[in-house]
Amino acid sequence: MLLTWDSLSDEQQVLLAREALRRAADSIAGQAECLAGEIESGVLLDRGGPDALRLLAALVRASARDPWAMPAAA
Repeated sequence: MLLTWDSLSDEQQVLLAREALRRAADSIAGQAECLAGEIESGVLLDRGGPDALRLLAALVRASARDPWAMPAAA
């Protein structure tokens, strides 16, 4: 039997949505760190991006853990 979104309980839908958000946040943060590394290694032109990308990665990870919390320092 193939399950559909509507056939899942509210609890199951929330659980799946949270896991999807966690995975998306991890993917975005990982890509930001990868780009920062490429800038630092000279593969990409450095225009002040590594620090900004690492800040983005930290903020994405922090908001994925608690969407209502704003980290004081990343």
